[in-house]
Amino acid sequence: MSTGDRKAGSAGSGRLLTGVAWAVLLLGLWLWGRDATGGSGGQSAPTTGDVAAVGRPLGGVPLPAAREPLEPSEPRRVEVPSLGIAAPVAPRGLDGAGAVDPPPYETPQTVGWYGRGVQPGAAGTALFVGHVDTRTKPAVFYGLSAARPGTKIRVTRSDGSVAEFTVDDVQVFSRERFDAKKVYGPREKSRAELRLITCGGTFDKKAGAYTANVVVSAYLTGAGGTRDS
Repeated sequence: MSTGDRKAGSAGSGRLLTGVAWAVLLLGLWLWGRDATGGSGGQSAPTTGDVAAVGRPLGGVPLPAAREPLEPSEPRRVEVPSLGIAAPVAPRGLDGAGAVDPPPYETPQTVGWYGRGVQPGAAGTALFVGHVDTRTKPAVFYGLSAARPGTKIRVTRSDGSVAEFTVDDVQVFSRERFDAKKVYGPREKSRAELRLITCGGTFDKKAGAYTANVVVSAYLTGAGGTRDS
């Protein structure tokens, strides 16, 4: 199977996330900001036929009640025990092209947090991004598309607390129909929410990018003390 045909997350000679995919993230942030200030930029493109739900419908999975948001605190580590994800978190800004800058290629097992945005556990939507693979092996979010509603995500924060999130939605958005409002906007404005984002679909050799983004949405359901790293 050629690289262009293989699915993201399958075995083979993969590719690192590219600027094309992360430019989509920048576009989403811009649209979301315009929406928040009442501008017309928040209108999202139609997604019918272009958004595939990976997780089961929400109605079939009992989910816990949302917890009140926490005081802001920067993330240090993220864990998704059921998926075998346990990784350090590093704040990231925008790169020279104006896109959200992912972790360096040399550290594909690190998760990037959009440090100019919401801190995980605080009210609003915190954004985590990560590589799906490298040229030779899986990267930190290789198995992210296997998340399902009810999956637990734990974020260790700089104040020593651990914010626990519960996944309520998993979707794959194509580049052409990336819905910025759904990806970046809060599902419920009073909640503390989290998005984990990586590449998905297939690798387009001509464009040098994956054809879609996997977006895992979660909300705060618990909080505890320091966890051992």
